Amino acid sequence: MTDLTALPDGWVVWNDEDDGPAVVAYRPDVFDSQAFPSECLPTLYLTRGGRRKRPRRPGPTGRPGAKWHVTLYLEPDVEYAETPTFDSRSDAIAGLVDLAQRFADGDLDYRGCYQHPREAYLDRLDELTG
Repeated sequence: MTDLTALPDGWVVWNDEDDGPAVVAYRPDVFDSQAFPSECLPTLYLTRGGRRKRPRRPGPTGRPGAKWHVTLYLEPDVEYAETPTFDSRSDAIAGLVDLAQRFADGDLDYRGCYQHPREAYLDRLDELTG
C-alpha cells in the first residue's frame, strides 16, 4: 500500500486527513516569490466526490462510494488535463504519488494547459523538473 511518505523529493505534505482530503505542494522552498512566483506553486489535491479546487471542510468528504479525484494545479486557474479518478483512497494516494513522480521527473506535458503560455517561466520550470 502506498502512502504519502512515498512522495518523491521536492513534494511536501501540507494536509493529510484520515480518510479525507490531502494536499501536497511541489518545492515550496523555491516558489517563494523570489526564485519562482508563489502563486504558481504546483499543488496536488486529493478529494472525494464532486471535483472542486480545494477541500472545503475537514474530515471525510463526498458521499459513501463516491470516486476519489487527484488534481494537479500548476497555478490557481491552471489545471493539468490528466485528472484521474479512483475507487478507493489508497488507490488514489498511489495515483497521486505516481503523478507527483512524473511531474518531478519532467515527464508531464503541462505547457498545453496554459491558454497564454509564459515561455520564460515554463522554461525555468522545465529546468526545475526532470
